[in-house]
Amino acid sequence: MESFDLTVIGAGPGGYVAAIRASQLGMKTAIIERDRLGGICLNWCCIPTKALLKVAEEFEILKDASNRGFKTGNVSVDWPRVVSRSREASEKLSKGVGLLVKKHKITVIFGEARYLTPNRIQVKAADGKTSEVSTKRSILATGARAATLPGVAYDGKQVINYREAMVLPSQPKSLTVIGAGAIGLEFAYFYSVLGTRVTIIEYLDRLFPAGDLDVCSQLTRSFKKRGIESHTSSKVKSVKATKDGTRTVFEKAGKEETVDSEITLVATGVQANVENLGLEEIGVALERNVIRVDEHLRTSIQSVYAIGDVAGPPALAHVASAEGLHAAEHMAGHDPRPLDYSSIPACVYCHPQIGTVGLTEKEAVDKGHDVKIGKFPFGANGKSVAVGDGEGFVKIVADRKHGEILGAHIIGAEATELINELSLAKATEMTVHDIHGAVHAHPTLSEAIMEAAADWAGEVIGA
Repeated sequence: MESFDLTVIGAGPGGYVAAIRASQLGMKTAIIERDRLGGICLNWCCIPTKALLKVAEEFEILKDASNRGFKTGNVSVDWPRVVSRSREASEKLSKGVGLLVKKHKITVIFGEARYLTPNRIQVKAADGKTSEVSTKRSILATGARAATLPGVAYDGKQVINYREAMVLPSQPKSLTVIGAGAIGLEFAYFYSVLGTRVTIIEYLDRLFPAGDLDVCSQLTRSFKKRGIESHTSSKVKSVKATKDGTRTVFEKAGKEETVDSEITLVATGVQANVENLGLEEIGVALERNVIRVDEHLRTSIQSVYAIGDVAGPPALAHVASAEGLHAAEHMAGHDPRPLDYSSIPACVYCHPQIGTVGLTEKEAVDKGHDVKIGKFPFGANGKSVAVGDGEGFVKIVADRKHGEILGAHIIGAEATELINELSLAKATEMTVHDIHGAVHAHPTLSEAIMEAAADWAGEVIGA
């Protein structure tokens, strides 16, 4: 039985990052992985979906070629190539993770992990053979999977989740998307751009329910303009396969409605992978089906840490990575500062893109803050006009008296890149005055951030 200072269960963006950092800190480290290095994010979520979304973005540009000064023939979609390109991106990066862990002399063990004691882990390989490892400490980084929905007859062919949505054998003529969070919105955008008729059904009262109300309103207008049909405040009662596709039955305003489509995608969030790990036997406490951790990511068993989706929301890859670094440094005897989750951005990669950090305007008001808003439209930004993408705005939610940044929300071109400036500003306790006073390069999209800060101060120039 081989012994390690640290064993990481799961090789996603939290697990492999934690393992590498632990190795850098001098620990003899192992990773136990049941599938592929890189986890769900790299293989089936973050990376391949961005490859697909880039295709959609480029397809929109090609369709608008004549307005941009190009003469082209009819542009069509080579669906098998679209899918294979996204898989190639994942394959390349998965191999890259393999090279990284090899470089840092991390032992990789493929198989299903199960705790026998807090310091002994059994591994069951694909061929059924079992082995054991001894470990001083461990990190649970087992991630999450697509959540199920009562009344939905999931079959993986006509009623699918995000994994099947990335590798469909052919492009569907019509698609129903259940759930208007990040996953649902991204797939709705992707398929609609390529010509699929898309319908979204959302239980809550707006698209992107976690977002700022102004952002949600802008997104709703944009999706409607694209021809995407949306039903909010709607409860799905059943989804069943038919001979022609699927039929989704939902209740809206007290009335039962149906929508027929070739494929139905269930995108109602994720659930943590906590089963069959032996957690109950060794005393790891769960709360609402996720692992309970302290500010340093320790579970109720001090030698066992948990990071990423399995430790609860926010279910974001960059959160898992940050938690992995923190856990490794903490167990190495360092004194890392607990993560400031209020300064971690969240992004949606549809078009228009969405980037958000901190409190929404409503949340800030509800918490009792004296709120003042700074806002600037991309339609008045020189770079946006030049590139032909002026949809959306930058919105800063700040304290009226001192200009403390409470939250920031961007919807528009490159919002997922731009939000990081505001995330950094919030994390380092910069004020709106600091952003307003920092000279931004011209012409850039980031000038909209500076102008939103200027709007808060009543000194906006560009609008």
